[in-house]
Amino acid sequence: MSRHLLIALALGALSGGTLAAQAPADSALDLTARFQVGETLVYDARFGLLNLGTGLMHVAGIDTVQGVPAMHVVFVLRGGSFFYHINDRIDSWFGLDDFASRRFVQDYEEGSSERYTAYDIFPDSGYYREEGVDTVAATVANPLDDAAFFYFVRTVELEEGERYEFERYFRPDRNPVVLEVLGRDTLDLPAGRFPTIVVRPTIKGRGILAEAKEPRMWLSDDERRIMVQLKVKFASIATITLRLREVADELPEDMADAGS
Repeated sequence: MSRHLLIALALGALSGGTLAAQAPADSALDLTARFQVGETLVYDARFGLLNLGTGLMHVAGIDTVQGVPAMHVVFVLRGGSFFYHINDRIDSWFGLDDFASRRFVQDYEEGSSERYTAYDIFPDSGYYREEGVDTVAATVANPLDDAAFFYFVRTVELEEGERYEFERYFRPDRNPVVLEVLGRDTLDLPAGRFPTIVVRPTIKGRGILAEAKEPRMWLSDDERRIMVQLKVKFASIATITLRLREVADELPEDMADAGS
């Protein structure tokens, strides 16, 4: 279940959707000013009435990938109970100059199950390669992975009542990604009170995501556009909820290794 929560964080919740106009972000945007290194968003994660653990979104630093400077961002979910352990992580590196993904890694550890996948994405050459797979596959212009797409959305001017379509997911068969701006709301959360913009994200997917209903993201209604709450409902089970607990400029002590 937690792997699907992380996918949902990165705009993964399946519903139908068509749309309207393409809404590109400002190509001249200074990413290091918009997403400052060290920015850390800590969430309480719940599955229905059960405490699932702690969620984390973190700007880990600036690395060099394929010879270009790239921003490294991390998504982590940790928790569980004495009979079930969760330690899921997604890492993404996207170019500072072109906001295109260069590398994307998923590392899941859930109970006795483990899964690791890594992709190298080459925007200039138009293909991506999965680690351990001999063949390459075509990608789109200016590709974005799951995590990078979330940060990209924070650069888009979102107008109430509008629907936006993007053909930038690095796996072409998963396009388009659609954002529906549903309205505004004010939330009282552990991290404080936030005026918000409510967005419904759509991305093509398979498996349990096909059962997801009413995915909602609440983004702060200010220039930062941080995600303060996420809800994804599954008809056959319960609702997964992330609520912002803390905004910090460094990692909490119990998550310090997430910056590596």
